[in-house]
Amino acid sequence: MIWTFALATLAAVADTGTELTVYNQGFALVKEVRSLELRSGRQDVRIEDVAQMIEPSSVGIRSLSAPGSFEVLEQNYQYDLIGTQAILNKAVGQKIALNRVLPNGVKERVTGTLLSSPTAIIGGQGGSQYTYNGMVIRADDGRILLDPSGEIEVAAIPEGLISKPSLLWDVVAERAGRNQVEISYLTQGMSWNADYVLSLDGDGKKGDLKGWVTLTNNSGATFKDAKLKLLAGDVARAQMNRAPGGRGGGIAEMAKSDAGFAEEQFADYHLYTLQRPASVRNREMKQVSLLESFDVPVTKLLLIDAMRQYRGWRPQEGAVGTGNIKPQIRIELINDKKSNLGMPLPMGKFKVFQRDSSGSVQMLGEDAIEHTPRDEKISLVVGRAFDIVCDRKRTSFEWIRNEKNDIRGARESYEIEVRNRKETPETVNVWERHWYEYRIVRNSLPFKKLDAETIEFVVNLAGGETKKITYTCETLW
Repeated sequence: MIWTFALATLAAVADTGTELTVYNQGFALVKEVRSLELRSGRQDVRIEDVAQMIEPSSVGIRSLSAPGSFEVLEQNYQYDLIGTQAILNKAVGQKIALNRVLPNGVKERVTGTLLSSPTAIIGGQGGSQYTYNGMVIRADDGRILLDPSGEIEVAAIPEGLISKPSLLWDVVAERAGRNQVEISYLTQGMSWNADYVLSLDGDGKKGDLKGWVTLTNNSGATFKDAKLKLLAGDVARAQMNRAPGGRGGGIAEMAKSDAGFAEEQFADYHLYTLQRPASVRNREMKQVSLLESFDVPVTKLLLIDAMRQYRGWRPQEGAVGTGNIKPQIRIELINDKKSNLGMPLPMGKFKVFQRDSSGSVQMLGEDAIEHTPRDEKISLVVGRAFDIVCDRKRTSFEWIRNEKNDIRGARESYEIEVRNRKETPETVNVWERHWYEYRIVRNSLPFKKLDAETIEFVVNLAGGETKKITYTCETLW
């Protein structure tokens, strides 16, 4: 093949068919269809309007209209954009003109050589660093002007500056003509998360759930009328050096029309596809409806879990997890069809509201969920109870020794007093956690073993009632 070299740079014309898949880990996959008007032989092709935060090593290209008809020999990502600072940085050592107004009102035009730009770029560990130097001009009349103010003129735009981030390809084409190609690349600076609003009725027994997708674009590019897809799941990536009733029940639905997203299982992830084109503009936060469901049954749980933060604690003479403890307020729901839900819920924040006696909505609290498959329970910690009071104390402690007088364990007794200062009855769940090999040798109330380390006491309290839990535990190691 004989290669001819084209002097002009050809530009790829943007076509329809942009597809955007955004991952909730801060990056996105961009796929675009563009038209190249190629000449036979070797030439430069410029691809403009790519994201500023593109990962150049991820760029892929394939011909749709004539597969195998051209070859990309070299690729360069150019991002030195035209701007005041960029022009001045590259104009150091060149002739410039300064138009300024002196304090006495006299206008002055100074010509000279730019010795230093306001912002100089110097090399540093981990990449370039920007350091403020101040502008210095040597005027043709011999004066040295330090940080002058005014309008600066340069003779020409320095070579190498461009108006838009671009990919520059060195291409060899077998034949001339229009070629439709698909371009794909990854870009940082894009993320999405789900936001949920759960509005409970006055009794706190049912609620309406509204889900939103919040999409943030800081990639440096705008994508018009794109086919938008969101992927939920933890995709592994290599580390690089550089978050009211009255309408009747109904199962939670993603819109099957142009109103919202359609969900599908994809590999071991979940993919949500918006059923209409969407424009995602640079430096924009967009919210799109994800789901809506009514009359979702919920339960309230008041939980005392004093030892949760001391996982693996080994008993010793000093006690932990004692004193006054405020119970957690948990709102729990089951993500199943019976509860008018039953769809994969992407990770995100839950805001919970409830109507007061006058019918006004008040916020109960906020919590976050991880990716939650269907048929799983969601437990939201929305706050701490005001009128339920708990005092937990250790009443006795002794070491357990073997026949050689070596310490092999400990025997502890606890007293947990729970007081209901409401006029209405309440149920409080008390979780006690122990590790190593342990057994409960004495207890005043029955308990249930939830797992290897947790036992649960359920305390039913009438209005104004106080109850005590006492128990003794032996732990061996």
